[in-house]
Amino acid sequence: MKTITSIAVAALLGGGAALASEDIADQYPASELYSKPVEVIPHVFSAIGATAPPGAANAGHNNNLSFIVTDEGVVVVNSGASDRLAAALHDEIKVVTDKPVILVINENGQGHAMLGNGYWRDLGVDVLAHVDAVAETKENGDFILQRMHGYNPGGAGDTRVEHANLTFEDKYEISLGGVEIQVLHLGPAHDPGDVQVWIPEWDIMLAGDIAFHERMLPVFPHTCTSCWIETWTEKLEPLNPTYIVPGHGHPTNLAQVRRYTLDYLVDLRTKVGAHIEDGGDLAKAYYVDQEQWKSLDTFEELATKNAGRVYEEMEWE
Repeated sequence: MKTITSIAVAALLGGGAALASEDIADQYPASELYSKPVEVIPHVFSAIGATAPPGAANAGHNNNLSFIVTDEGVVVVNSGASDRLAAALHDEIKVVTDKPVILVINENGQGHAMLGNGYWRDLGVDVLAHVDAVAETKENGDFILQRMHGYNPGGAGDTRVEHANLTFEDKYEISLGGVEIQVLHLGPAHDPGDVQVWIPEWDIMLAGDIAFHERMLPVFPHTCTSCWIETWTEKLEPLNPTYIVPGHGHPTNLAQVRRYTLDYLVDLRTKVGAHIEDGGDLAKAYYVDQEQWKSLDTFEELATKNAGRVYEEMEWE
């Protein structure tokens, strides 16, 4: 189970931001998907999303849509930003296997993780999410759907807000075709209800939005960066997966996502903390030095916002 595709090899051997480019509008014009799924390790596939913000050019496929194939059925991780994306992923699954999809997992409550739920529920497939992710979709589902209509006009199809029908709090275990799959909520990180899909036997984690590389991670107004660092160091690191499919960016290894997630968060908090200690205000906090991260896609869109939000968080710590 340790062989991997040439694309994944490049990433695992240390390829960085050059592997992805937000300037590429569509890598798979024959499909609604931004890119064709690749087999990361045997039986684990991922359609790697664009590193650009969601838009009509990528149909909202700017996260990773993955699936795990077993002898008894398929587990899908993320339903996609529309029912059309969900159907496109299903078409790719049917090329790989004739086994049915048994379960869909939403990595959190963001639109590109759950707006395709209706497609799968109409087929009778269960959808699993963390309780906090479902709370998010129930509170903000209409806004999430309207935002998708805004960036992808005419591309929504029959997409609706459909909440996950199965929920969990800390761990949800699946045994399917002899494969033990653990769905974990390691703790607070990027977004409410972030989950990680861990297959210990194969030493691979579909990490969701706790892990980023190739593109800059966004700090949201509700993100607790100190909590994210604690969850990473105390819960993720001890698992020490060999292979990681991050929420955004190509499949890679722990060292790579650590560099562009944990190291970035620590660096930004250190610089913002020093700015606060020197009596600096919010206006100048936006411009703390983030030069070393400028090669990441979405740097221009996110760097100053991230600094401002970390300042607002740390000001009251």
